[in-house]
Amino acid sequence: MNKQAYYLGIDVGSVSVNVVLIDEKYRLLEKLYVRTQGKPIAVLKRTMEEFSGLLPTGCNIAGCGTTGSGRELANAIVGADAVKNEITAHGMAVLTFIPDARTILEIGGQDSKIIILRNGVVSDFAMNTVCAAGTGSFLDRQAARLEVPIEQFGSLALKARSPVRIAGRCAVFAESDMIHKQQMGCAPEDIIKGLCDALVRNYLNNVGKGKEILPKIVFQGGVAANEGICKSFEEALGEKIIVPENYDVMGAIGAAILAHKEILKGRETRFRGFGAMREDFMARSFECKGCSNMCEVVEITAAHSVLARWGDRCGKWSSVEHREQEFSSLA
Repeated sequence: MNKQAYYLGIDVGSVSVNVVLIDEKYRLLEKLYVRTQGKPIAVLKRTMEEFSGLLPTGCNIAGCGTTGSGRELANAIVGADAVKNEITAHGMAVLTFIPDARTILEIGGQDSKIIILRNGVVSDFAMNTVCAAGTGSFLDRQAARLEVPIEQFGSLALKARSPVRIAGRCAVFAESDMIHKQQMGCAPEDIIKGLCDALVRNYLNNVGKGKEILPKIVFQGGVAANEGICKSFEEALGEKIIVPENYDVMGAIGAAILAHKEILKGRETRFRGFGAMREDFMARSFECKGCSNMCEVVEITAAHSVLARWGDRCGKWSSVEHREQEFSSLA
């Protein structure tokens, strides 16, 4: 039987669920990317079931970490040893593999972020979750409008001879501007390069505003696969952009590394095992009327037992010792 210890990392975001398996030397052994399609619980369960079939025979899961906007949900379902935000997870992954990195550019499907690293720690960060013009979903929509497969988007941008100027401050204006350029007869590759430049300008003017962007600069997230965006960043910053081999799952890798560090402290893993994924999980939310904060509390249950609650500011509902007591009073 394989006695080596392995660690799971799970990144549940607004667009996808990423699951990775690493060993104690932080080598990536398996990874799986699945779109959430607005059903994070069902997709997470299905993804974990599929992932279990990829594991080595007798694989010993010694620890598990979760990250992403759905990290608390994932923790409730799988049982995590480290539950960390995306900034911490991405920072940990980059500092592990590129220890002299000083800036992380991260663009996903629905949001984007910048992480400033100094002296081996995260010293500053910013996130953009409002404007779609700086995210991968914006590129997906424009690629569909241009009838260009998103996989070819970046390579076509590199063929541009006279890139057009596209307004990038707002997704609505950018789309309108792009249509106008199409009507003018501009070449598709020139429009695509203009869109790449617009996304980068939007990112630097909003997310990167006021930040000191120093090399080494690491670019990750799903959009890092786009060669056109990488080129536009290099032109705008005048610096080489590094895209890690596993740019698309760096958050999950960081979560797995953080789980390993927790287990090294001598703790027993909280991972519930792949068999637990067969349980029926239910999610609901309610408004606490205990004070003027009126917190919206999210609750996850399985077999009428409360697995987790979060969203309260005071800890009344999320504290472990009150879970069953408060649950019975709600019934």
